[in-house]
Amino acid sequence: MIEHFPFYLIVVVLIVLLIMLGNKIKVAYPVLLVLAGLFISFVPGIPVLKIDPELIFIIFLPPLLYEASWANSWKELWHWRRIIGSFAFVVVFLTAISVAFVANSFIPGFSLALGFLLGGIVSPPDAVSASAILKFVKVPKRMSSILEGESLLNDASSLIIFRFAAIAVTTGQFVWYNAAFSFTWMVIGGIGIGLLVGLVFLKAHKKLPTDVNMDIILTLVTPYAMYIVAEEVHASGVLSVVSGGLFLSYHRHAFLSSSSRLRGENVWQSFVFLLNGLVFMLIGLDLPEIIAGLKKEGISFYQATGYGLLITLVLIIGRMVAAYGALITTKIASHFITVADKNPGTKTPLILGWTGMRGVVSLAAALSIPITLDNGAAFPQRNLILYITFVVILVTLVAQGLTLPAMIKKIGLPDFDDHLPGEETEKQIREELARESLQYLNLHHKIETEQSFHLQKMIRYWENQLQADETHVVSDEIKSIYKNILDRQRELLLFKNKNEQRIDEEIIRKFLHQIDLEEEKLRLE
Repeated sequence: MIEHFPFYLIVVVLIVLLIMLGNKIKVAYPVLLVLAGLFISFVPGIPVLKIDPELIFIIFLPPLLYEASWANSWKELWHWRRIIGSFAFVVVFLTAISVAFVANSFIPGFSLALGFLLGGIVSPPDAVSASAILKFVKVPKRMSSILEGESLLNDASSLIIFRFAAIAVTTGQFVWYNAAFSFTWMVIGGIGIGLLVGLVFLKAHKKLPTDVNMDIILTLVTPYAMYIVAEEVHASGVLSVVSGGLFLSYHRHAFLSSSSRLRGENVWQSFVFLLNGLVFMLIGLDLPEIIAGLKKEGISFYQATGYGLLITLVLIIGRMVAAYGALITTKIASHFITVADKNPGTKTPLILGWTGMRGVVSLAAALSIPITLDNGAAFPQRNLILYITFVVILVTLVAQGLTLPAMIKKIGLPDFDDHLPGEETEKQIREELARESLQYLNLHHKIETEQSFHLQKMIRYWENQLQADETHVVSDEIKSIYKNILDRQRELLLFKNKNEQRIDEEIIRKFLHQIDLEEEKLRLE
C-alpha cells in the first residue's frame, strides 16, 4: 500500500479540483467524480483501490450518517414525519419487493433471496447527491427537509432488508418469526443503543475536563462507538448512529462550548468532504475489477448492462409511482386526520420522484457482500450484483442528476407558505434579541450600564447599529455580563426554534453560529 501513497494523494487533490470545477460550471460534484473515476480506471498502470468488504460500512457509513444527523432539523423531521416515514420505510420495502420479483423473473440464476439482496442495495436514494444538485437551484424548504429526513432513515430500512436477504442466501432458509423478532430487535435495539451511547458521550463532555481538541476527538469517536456497539449485539448500527446523532445534535448547546462547536464544525466539514469525495471516486475506479469478475463468470458485458438498465427503470418508475401515490394518500387522509399539507400540488411529487439518485450507501452495501459463503463456495452472482449496482448509480447520477436542475427551473415549483420569508424572520429575530438583551441589562445591571462604556456601546449597537471606538479594554466584569447576555440570546433562539414551527431552523442556526463567534471573540479579547 505504501508504494501507492503518492497516487492516493493525487486522487485527493483531483477530488478537490473536480469539486471546484463542479461549483464553477454548476454541475453536482458526485457526477463529475464518478465519471472521473471511471475515466482514470482505464488508464494503464493505475493502482487498484481495494477495501476489505467487511470494513466498508465501518469506514464510511458512521461518520457520514452522524454528520447528516447533526445537519438535519429535528423540528422539520417531526413536522414531515408521515411522508418521510412512508418514503424511508414503506417505499423502500416496496421498491425492494419490485426489484426482487423483476430480477427473479428476467435475470437467469437470480433467486428471490438474491433479488431482495439487490433490492436492499439499490433501494435507498442518496442524500449527498440530491443535496449537491439542489445547491444550484432554489427549491421549497419542505422538499429539502423531506429529502434530508428520508435519507437519514431509508439507509437503515434498506440495510435491514439487505442483511436478512444475505442471511437467506448464505443459509438457504428464511424463518419468518425469527426474522420478525430480529427486525424488532434491530429497530428498537438500534435506537436504544444510539441514545444510550449518545447519553454516555454527552456526560463525558460535560463531566470530564476536556478542551476543544479533546471535544473534537470525542465527536469523531462517537459515531463509530454507536455503530460498533449496536452491530456487536446484532442491532441496527445505522439506526444507532442516526438516533444518537439526532439526540446529541438537539442537545449540542448543553455540552459543547462555543469554541468546540465552531472548530468541530470545520473539522467535520473537511472530514465528510473527503469521505464523500473518496466514495464517489471509488465508484468509478472500481468498474474494471467488476467487469473482470463478469468475464470470469461468463456473463456478457452487454447483457449485464441490460440487466442494470432494467433495474434502474424499475427504480425510477417505482419512485414516481410512490411520489404520486403519496399525493393521493395525502388527499384522502386529509378528510380523516390532520396532515401537514392538504394540497401539496402535482409539481412537487414530480420533482420528488426524480430525486432518486443512488450513491454512497448502495456502493457500500454492494462492496460489503462477502466473496465466499460460509462453506467456502463463491457468493452467487456477486459480480453481477456489483455491476448492476454500478449501472444504477451511474445512470441515476448522470441522467437524473444532470436533468434535475433544468426540470426544476422549467416547471417552476410553487412557493409554499411553510416558513416565514427569510428577511422577515431575520428582522424579527434581531429585534427580539435586542429587546431581550436590553431588558436583561435594565433588570440586572442598570448601575454597571451607566458606568461602563462597553455596555453603553452594546446598547447603542442594539438601538442604532452604530460603531464605537474599539481601543478601550474590556474588563472581566463586563465580559461576564456580555457572556450572560449571549446565553440569554441563545436560550431565546432555542425556545423560538422549539415553539415556532414557521421559523426555518437554518436561520436559527445562523444566529446561533453568530453568537458562538461573538463568544469566541470575547474569549480571545
